[in-house]
Amino acid sequence: QVQLVESGGDSVQAGGSLGLSCVVSGIGMTYDTYRMAWFRQAPGKEREGVAAIASTGATSSADSVKGRFTITRDNAKNTLFLQMDRLEPKDAAVYYCAADKRGRLLSLRPDQYLYWGQGTQVTVSS
Repeated sequence: QVQLVESGGDSVQAGGSLGLSCVVSGIGMTYDTYRMAWFRQAPGKEREGVAAIASTGATSSADSVKGRFTITRDNAKNTLFLQMDRLEPKDAAVYYCAADKRGRLLSLRPDQYLYWGQGTQVTVSS
């Protein structure tokens, strides 16, 4: 079955950087046809889209992270990345990786993604 495994979550100080990774398995050689995204969920809040990348390589990101977070993918390694710079306390959350077969359509809506990872915790102290 399809599995997504995130890694890289950690505790950092405000202004610092962190890189997250997500390895996808169970989809054979079709990873490059999937759209991928990062979401996050803080305690008591709804899950929100952070950044997405289509099978074409086109990207989209939430206004709150524009200019600070970068989403990329390595299709040869079935891996998704999120580089987070200039982190702020409001960025603290559990970060989730998500995948969906409708590869060409960018979306930051959680209900548009079929497969999810278990999440990795990011803590940002002021």
